[in-house]
Amino acid sequence: METTQRQTYLDWLRIFSILGVLLFHSAMPYVSEEWWHIKNHDTSNLLMESNFFLHLVRMPLLFFISGTVSYYMMQKRSSLSFIGLRFRRLFIPLAVGMFVIVPPQIYMERLNNGYTGSYWEFYKTVFNFVPYPKGSFSWHHLWFIAYLFVYDIIFAPFFAWMTSPKSEAFRNKLAVLAEGKWVYMLMLPGVLWFVFVTKDSPETNNLVQDLPYFVYWLLFVLGGFICITQPKLMDSLERNRRFALTIGFLAFLLIDILRWNKIEPEHERWPFDNSGLMYDVFYSLWPIVAWAWVLALVGYGKRYLNRKLKVLNYLNQAVYPFYILHQTVIVILVYYIVPLHEDVLIKYIYTVGFTFFITMGLYHLLIMPFPAMRFLFGMKPAAKIKSTVAPGPENVEQSILISA
Repeated sequence: METTQRQTYLDWLRIFSILGVLLFHSAMPYVSEEWWHIKNHDTSNLLMESNFFLHLVRMPLLFFISGTVSYYMMQKRSSLSFIGLRFRRLFIPLAVGMFVIVPPQIYMERLNNGYTGSYWEFYKTVFNFVPYPKGSFSWHHLWFIAYLFVYDIIFAPFFAWMTSPKSEAFRNKLAVLAEGKWVYMLMLPGVLWFVFVTKDSPETNNLVQDLPYFVYWLLFVLGGFICITQPKLMDSLERNRRFALTIGFLAFLLIDILRWNKIEPEHERWPFDNSGLMYDVFYSLWPIVAWAWVLALVGYGKRYLNRKLKVLNYLNQAVYPFYILHQTVIVILVYYIVPLHEDVLIKYIYTVGFTFFITMGLYHLLIMPFPAMRFLFGMKPAAKIKSTVAPGPENVEQSILISA
């Protein structure tokens, strides 16, 4: 059956997603109208526009792929076994991140704001467990891992049922969505939830006060899980990929036309009330763009990215530690880059390039070769890594970013 074997295109899509995360976070010090930990004096509106698109698409794609991975990881496992695996692959790297990887980000931000103490004086404050920004305890960009861990704990029984023979009748019924373009009905819950719940809520990423977005991201996870469970749905995404791309392209173009002409809520050219039907229609474009581009990328990936290159196995192992490390490298770099009298574009290019160089160096030299480091960063032991061409869920589970 197709879904019990490794789907190479999902590996490539995940790698491209993390590349998008790198481009997004590297731009944050240089974009206008966006807060970040360390900010350049001069900012770019054009970088802000590229980040706007990446913000809409990058995390939905990662969560969707994570849903497909949960299916692979659940193969031949009980709920408890699955939770144990997720504890090792998600919770342990999250804890390492919160106590080792994230504190330097907060310290560099404090230095930038005038703090004069040493790192070790600062580091003691982490153990006061006062949440950032008032304190020094945070998961920062690792919120993604925290959310995935909670999702997998909550939905482990559902995932186990869906991968068991007991759900065969239900999975067969899902095949009806593969007819025509009915698969895009999977977008509807996410669009409705965003319009009626999420759009007026701040995105906090702190879990406790982030229920609207917690559910919004969850719907992408479930969408990915459902699609990989019924192979005909993935076939439908491949067959209708041009349709999804057209919807995503036109919706994003419409958003930009309206935004650039200030025809949006709370602007003088908005001809409607800042509530009501047209207000909801306007903000429905956000999740439509997210879902349409995710489903289009999955469809195009399935069609063109099922290529097993030798480098894929290396990149699959690197992508999770890369995600954990990259933002800390960025924050440290930009602390030294932003005071320089250079063009914003030059600074951005150097931030991207040096972050990639340093992060991959840290992975290759200090993480990949050592069993203890592999464990702390959620990787499988090196002895258990098999060839990238070998099928089977045990290979998929080691390679698909955290599950992410």
